[in-house]
Amino acid sequence: MELTTVWFVLIAFFWVGYFVLEGFDFGVGMLLHVIGRNDRERRQVLNTIGPHFDGNEVWLIVAGGATFAAFPEWYATLFSGFYLPLLAILAALIIRLVAIDYRSKRREIAWRRRWDVAIVVGSAVPSLLWGVAFGNLLRGVPIDADGQYVGGLVNLLNPFALLTGLVTLSLFLLHGAVFVALKTDGEVRRRAGRVAGRVGGTAAVLTVVLVLWLNLSQGSTASYVLSAVAAVGLLGALAAGRRGREGWAFVGTATTIGLLFVTAFVVLFPAVMPSSLDPAWSLTTANASSTPYTLTIMTWAAAVATPVVLGYQAWTYWVFRRRLTAGHIPDDALHPEGTRPPAAAR
Repeated sequence: MELTTVWFVLIAFFWVGYFVLEGFDFGVGMLLHVIGRNDRERRQVLNTIGPHFDGNEVWLIVAGGATFAAFPEWYATLFSGFYLPLLAILAALIIRLVAIDYRSKRREIAWRRRWDVAIVVGSAVPSLLWGVAFGNLLRGVPIDADGQYVGGLVNLLNPFALLTGLVTLSLFLLHGAVFVALKTDGEVRRRAGRVAGRVGGTAAVLTVVLVLWLNLSQGSTASYVLSAVAAVGLLGALAAGRRGREGWAFVGTATTIGLLFVTAFVVLFPAVMPSSLDPAWSLTTANASSTPYTLTIMTWAAAVATPVVLGYQAWTYWVFRRRLTAGHIPDDALHPEGTRPPAAAR
């Protein structure tokens, strides 16, 4: 296998890992006020992702860095063409990170509500815009003979890309609700399970429409098979969730998200950024790559570092594998309203 193909596969692996892991982070953030009815419950919800969200974002850094080093032409055209959406994603990620860190610095309810809004918005914006970005990659964007993006922001807001954004948004909501149900106990766990059931139907309908659209326009045997397995995973997740088998439900949502992005990369290959003006002007793994010497050095570095990073992250998930209950949240860390049970429970 050529090194350009190896690095296309590796970059796809990093992006898929990012969306599977960060996807539930985003979902938990968007559902903060839906699942958490008081300060104690919201703290319980946030603590489910507390040990993991920093590590999950490392996948984004690695994916972006690998794209820059292995395919500099792809990186340059992507970031110049998608400048505004990617800037919005970066700003949202920074706001979300600061909000999670700062909300517990003071106990005033107004202070915490403002940061809670920032967490919700900071989670929703990337969930939608990452889908819009990948939808445009699949559909093709206006790239000229010099490999330059010649469109504007309006070109990115087409029906297919917006549908892709709604699919990622709904799937991440479902993924997050299932993760909270898996990691908590008591009323928060039951409420997260009910939310997953309500969100799941919408996510399933949107996903089926997108998969049919993609395969009917650009599909291959491999993309049909991958899409079918992804759909089975989603149905399995919904069935497992209804029976209270949160572990299997999480495997199902993770499988669905992972395989949908694998399908996207399969449809793209060997192009990395198709041109909607002329297929001959598309950026591919051959004309957008670095030199063989650079790819060789990167391959040796990845062969050593990737297993270490994967092992460390797996270890953190094992260490923090237990369910969180309301009793794990100390009273002195809460606003006074959070020390009382919600009205529905009294």
